[in-house]
Amino acid sequence: MKKTIKDYDLKGKRVIIRCDFNVPIKDGVITDDNRIIASLKTINYALDNGAKVILMSHLGRIKSEEDKMKNSLKVVADRLSEFLNKEVIFIPETRGSKLENAVKNLKEGEVILIENTRFEDFPQKRESGNDPKLAKYWANLGDIFINDAFGTSHRMHASNVGIGRLLPNGVGFLVEKEIKMIGEVIKNPNRPFIVILGGAKVSDKIGVIKNLVNIADYILIGGGMAYTFLCAKGLEVGRSIVDKDSIDFCKEIMEKYSEKIILPVDVVCGKEIDENTQTTLRLVEEIENSEMGLDIGPKTVELFKKYLENCKTVVWNGPVGVFEIEKFSHGTKALADILANQNITTIIGGGDTAAAVIQMGYKDSYTHISTGGGASLEMLEGKILPGIDVINER
Repeated sequence: MKKTIKDYDLKGKRVIIRCDFNVPIKDGVITDDNRIIASLKTINYALDNGAKVILMSHLGRIKSEEDKMKNSLKVVADRLSEFLNKEVIFIPETRGSKLENAVKNLKEGEVILIENTRFEDFPQKRESGNDPKLAKYWANLGDIFINDAFGTSHRMHASNVGIGRLLPNGVGFLVEKEIKMIGEVIKNPNRPFIVILGGAKVSDKIGVIKNLVNIADYILIGGGMAYTFLCAKGLEVGRSIVDKDSIDFCKEIMEKYSEKIILPVDVVCGKEIDENTQTTLRLVEEIENSEMGLDIGPKTVELFKKYLENCKTVVWNGPVGVFEIEKFSHGTKALADILANQNITTIIGGGDTAAAVIQMGYKDSYTHISTGGGASLEMLEGKILPGIDVINER
């Protein structure tokens, strides 16, 4: 069991909380503030217990000075101030006298937000390269380090692993929940346990399949990756996305676990990935050369439903169609609706899957929606996440 923020007396302490404020911004306006909201419980706990709170996060990728101009965390500080109903002191630098003086003068119950940690990635990758000097500098700003950024816990960065190695540490409420919901549920799921896998490429999910095929009762496969499996069965899939390097893997898995791997029986096809393309519903044996499969069909939804209605635990990672286009979103929405009406443990992987179900109005319908795409994927693979591994055990 990892130490958490609750294991420390925070009064008067400078508490560095690594958050995940990597939110989408368009024309200077935050378009989705779910990740900010997800951090509030940990931040408020620290403030309510008399901490001097220092927040850190990355935003986007920084490869140029131009990237710095459009990826400042100032807009996040303003939104966070509204949520906390108090001023969040924004420090527009990652190092320097302004930051040091702000930390020195910080009082109990006050909070500062340091500029985007990835500003340290240009011109040299000090943040993502876990530069020890940078980690030491940041660690010297605080007394306690709390990792509440699950979305970057699979990365070995200066702002999580680097600082974590140098200070008494723990996880925040968000990361604690992610560990409990993903890590512990998979170790001992209520059965039947079903995994739904979608997304584009099989290669992205090979580790997940290898790990979960031994644990799950069934794996339902949709999305672009389904066509690699169908191709491996010898079916014509037209212009559908096929991960050719993974065909042998698909054959091997289907031969070894034929009863566990459930594939689509019908698909919605189009000539192009475009909202104006004409669609045709095909059985998987009938896909034409000029077509590509872009969503699961109604017979597949009914097939998947038969498995889902009898299960106790579901983990879903990857949409089962091109959900961003309305006419190819019906399969993903149908599964989201089926799961929302089941009294079961349902865990939604981060990234596109989380974006899809939230966009479709199912934000509060499941046991857990992960805040980390890559991190949740690696946890499903059974990998050790560096940002969590660095946290001390109780």
